[in-house]
Amino acid sequence: MKKIKVLIVDDSALMRSLLTEMVSLAPDLEVVGAAPDAPTAREMIKVLNPDVLTLDVQMPKMDGIEFLSRLMRLRPMPVVMVSAYTQAGSETTLKALEIGAVDFIGKPQAVGGRTMEDYAEELIEKLRAAGGARIRRQPVVQPGGSDSLVQVKPASVGRVSGAMSGKIIFVGASTGGTEAIKEFLCGIPADCPPILIVQHMPEAFTASFARRLDGLCAPKVLESKGGERVEPGTVYIAPGHSHMQIRKGASGFMTELLQTPPVNRHRPAVDVLFDSAASCVGKNAIGVLLTGMGKDGAQGLLRMRQAGARTFGQDEATCVVYGMPREAFLIGGVEEQAPLDDLARKVLQAATR
Repeated sequence: MKKIKVLIVDDSALMRSLLTEMVSLAPDLEVVGAAPDAPTAREMIKVLNPDVLTLDVQMPKMDGIEFLSRLMRLRPMPVVMVSAYTQAGSETTLKALEIGAVDFIGKPQAVGGRTMEDYAEELIEKLRAAGGARIRRQPVVQPGGSDSLVQVKPASVGRVSGAMSGKIIFVGASTGGTEAIKEFLCGIPADCPPILIVQHMPEAFTASFARRLDGLCAPKVLESKGGERVEPGTVYIAPGHSHMQIRKGASGFMTELLQTPPVNRHRPAVDVLFDSAASCVGKNAIGVLLTGMGKDGAQGLLRMRQAGARTFGQDEATCVVYGMPREAFLIGGVEEQAPLDDLARKVLQAATR
């Protein structure tokens, strides 16, 4: 069995030791080195040729964002960011994902009530997924340069008349999903049907993610607080602490947040959202499953299709990790697969029929 070679990059000796110990628990992963800073990491990459990097954000000599920017320009490879779950940390991590990092995980001391065993399991799972991820070359955000997080909101790119179509769009994503959702929404006009989205993400990140998308995309994007009336021209992002579902209220459809246990090990879970779409919206729903590892959303998308909804999956060639869409496709939940850059057009066509 060929092992996935991992290089740990962190300025803390304790953190390097802890992460090395955790990664070494997996028989299919091998820590080939541990670097205290970016210059050392650069030389170790040349010699050791790792498959995956874990990368700290705050480091001496060169911070993680600048190093990542240079790495993705000169030697693109899968990177999992190790970030503090803070407001500042969430903004920096989203920038790292925009530059090209595959995924992220919090510092071990920031995992709250979770055990170190749980943390190690999540870290190993993310590194495995990163080892098989497709690295998409994309424009590099230069540190200190133009920051797409604060771009001016674009004008509408066409008219769909979300108020008249009666359709509601439901989207699920995981690994690679932050950039996939951005690309999908950037192809959606301001007067779109309502869109509800679950992206697997900790609660410290979803508000920043919604603000980022709101500045980039034509529709209004917000983190759901629960109880909002579902309206055209608005995108609702599930908060990282709760499941989100849709329900029928006296004056129309409403969002609802649930603190029920995780589903498929996730809260929010895509299946919870998709199941509510199948039961409450039926044939007027459109389901979209984007890049991500695991199976979350597959069964829910199948139930949506069985309820008469149109269903779409991102194709293998454009997924960072072809896991969730693949599982949905294999069980018949996906009516049509499409590349990421064509999904918005296909979904909008379905919304007008």
